Amino acid sequence: MRPLSDILRPTSIDEMVGQRHLLGKGKLLRAIAEGKDIPNMIFYGPSGVGKTTLARIISEKSDRKLYKLNATTASISDIKDIINDINPFTAPNGILLYLDEIQYFNKKQQQSLLEFIENGSITLIASTTENPYFYVYNAILSRCTVFEFKPVSAHDMIPFIKRSIQYLEDQRGFTIQYTEEGLKKIAYGCGGDVRKCCNCIEIISIALTKEHPEITEEMIAEASQRSGNHYDKDGDYHYDILSAFQKSIRGSDPDAALVYLARLLEAGNLIAPCRRLMVIAAEDIGLAYPQAISIVKSCVDCAQALGLPEARIPLAEAVILLATAPKSNSAIEAIDAAMADVSSGKGQIIPANIQDSHYGGAEKLGHGQGYMYPHPYPNHYVNQNYMPADLQGKHYYQFGDNKLESASAAYWKKIKEES
Repeated sequence: MRPLSDILRPTSIDEMVGQRHLLGKGKLLRAIAEGKDIPNMIFYGPSGVGKTTLARIISEKSDRKLYKLNATTASISDIKDIINDINPFTAPNGILLYLDEIQYFNKKQQQSLLEFIENGSITLIASTTENPYFYVYNAILSRCTVFEFKPVSAHDMIPFIKRSIQYLEDQRGFTIQYTEEGLKKIAYGCGGDVRKCCNCIEIISIALTKEHPEITEEMIAEASQRSGNHYDKDGDYHYDILSAFQKSIRGSDPDAALVYLARLLEAGNLIAPCRRLMVIAAEDIGLAYPQAISIVKSCVDCAQALGLPEARIPLAEAVILLATAPKSNSAIEAIDAAMADVSSGKGQIIPANIQDSHYGGAEKLGHGQGYMYPHPYPNHYVNQNYMPADLQGKHYYQFGDNKLESASAAYWKKIKEES
């Protein structure tokens, strides 16, 4: 029995669900798909968003001989078979190769295609769920145009759900009852994956009869389960979520930050948000509220002791605290500037006055001579040199404009003027 997702697979661009940023009127990829001049392309995006479907639509319009390979099962011999078929009699216009999951091809397998891609004997359309800039070798990547496919929005998914239900009604011979709210739950529950959405509707339809034709909330909950949270602990989406998490806190948006925390916790990932929160406390709040790192560490310790689901509570406290706290990146900018100088070889010679003098012979070497112990001086400060000679005059730390650092700046300006 053919799955519903295959039966309803679009046969034209206008039937495709979502991807208007690529396939809307006037967009480059639409123009390519509607023409016959096909460049080498890589389709990058999550599962179930139309990559394979569009490749099929393009291939059907092409006058090239079509080959399809899945990199999870294909071998170098499969590539050789395709290469051996390159001749003006069997493939007068060249070969169109659709390579699914290209990230599973090793360097040798990918490089075996290079010569034929360059001379136009093979036109490559590859798809991948992983970031091609990390997983596809540069030689292939430089010869391809990358198009990023996005998860399909719930707004775009609902018309497709209705079309699916209409098809099932025609097949089953009775009217299926549903609510608009129920369709929204299905749309949101599939996490932007059209294939998952199709599977969800198909599973629900099995339980429907003429006597009981209604799609209930319980059916939707059981069929969609937890598929709405698109997440891969080792993939791009993991790092995208962490990036959005930190940037939302840095941007002082506690509501958005809580959404990304929820996505991490819903996926069962407790370690990543704990680590990232401590980084944020030091990197983005910093000296504007230096106590934040101690509070966040307490929240993290508490969360790790509790485990999920209770861990969500102290972590939410930490997120809201950091998002609503004053911000300063003066510490990270200072240390990064100092490390840049040190990594370039500067600052190697320590001034003699602050070298260690607690050993016999230090005086003969001049180590520690001229050092002034600050505490007996007014305000526990005395003006003397601490900086290596090749870095004299460098200032790595710049006081932030927040209340606490501004007060420190004013204090030290006064002290140094009095000394």
